[in-house]
Amino acid sequence: MIEPLRTQKLAETIAAHIERLILEGVVRPGERLASERELAAKLDVSRPSLRDALGMLEARGLLVTTRDGTRVADFLKPLTEPLVGLLQSNDQVTTDYFEYREAVESRAAGLAAVRAADPERQAIRDCLAAMEQAHGLDDVNHEAETDIELHRLIYEGSHNLVILHVMRAFSEMLRRDIFFSRIKLFSRPAFREALLVQHKAIGEAVIAGDAPGAELASRAHLHFIGDKVEEFRRSEARTDVAERRLGRSALVGE
Repeated sequence: MIEPLRTQKLAETIAAHIERLILEGVVRPGERLASERELAAKLDVSRPSLRDALGMLEARGLLVTTRDGTRVADFLKPLTEPLVGLLQSNDQVTTDYFEYREAVESRAAGLAAVRAADPERQAIRDCLAAMEQAHGLDDVNHEAETDIELHRLIYEGSHNLVILHVMRAFSEMLRRDIFFSRIKLFSRPAFREALLVQHKAIGEAVIAGDAPGAELASRAHLHFIGDKVEEFRRSEARTDVAERRLGRSALVGE
């Protein structure tokens, strides 16, 4: 009876360790874990104990196992998927979205300026360099991806676990163009130029440890995007009306 108890305790310890890695954002939703053999060697534990631990985490909804391996579950999806449907049905939601981001992200940027460790500051430097390179190459898709990555790095640098996970979920919505089309915005050179300047201001303030500057730059950035999205939306609505008027002949008789 003693040996099974010891094995169970080891499995619980392994599960707690992996759960901590998920909580801290070391491994992210959707990412595939190393193979069972590699992971057992890395953690210096037996494969049966690791298998038991992974089963515990799968039962808690933190991991999913498929034919291609074990992945971190998108554990906020039961919340975000119904939310996506509600948000898409309301024209007011984009304004509310930017108000929410302004409140949370400006604070996250200030916290990151104070709390980010040296490797996190270096990751922000690297992201800004990749963003500038993509901008110089007119690589719209890559530049849009570095935009999301920069904001995620700031969430991580804030060392606030609630901000990290909730804002990651929102960034996935952003990637899926729930609120607006990012590629349409990035296709406009003047908009991309302004975004590059704004992102550099945020990132450099965080790297420098300038909390007030980081918060101010983040707030200004989100004000700018919110205003531009609304401006583009109004412009598209006017274009739609104009096209319908020009095509009215197909709807009326002579």
